[in-house]
Amino acid sequence: MRPALALTALVSMIVATTATAHAMDPVRLEVKDHHFSPDHFTVPAGQRFVIELTNHDDTVDEFESYDLKFEKIVVAGGTISVHAGPLHSGTYKFFDDYHPDSATGTVTVTETP
Repeated sequence: MRPALALTALVSMIVATTATAHAMDPVRLEVKDHHFSPDHFTVPAGQRFVIELTNHDDTVDEFESYDLKFEKIVVAGGTISVHAGPLHSGTYKFFDDYHPDSATGTVTVTETP
């Protein structure tokens, strides 16, 4: 294979892989007064996704989900990213482990037509 053609094929594979890996924009959440906003969002089944959480509280929060299998600290004024999925259809819970009675939310995963 000619070098220029090989390079073109390699670039095409990288672009295709990158497009697949980042098919969705990040889901942006905020926690303020120990409540998530939004406290519910929907993602497609079978795809990885990223949740970006910004903490507007004056305290540290712990963003956690047994269902989604993550646990992450977010400092006051900080922003974190969590990678999740791919998931099967269903509803998955998340919460702030330091304030589990007030800061809760769900993710609904749906099949795409």
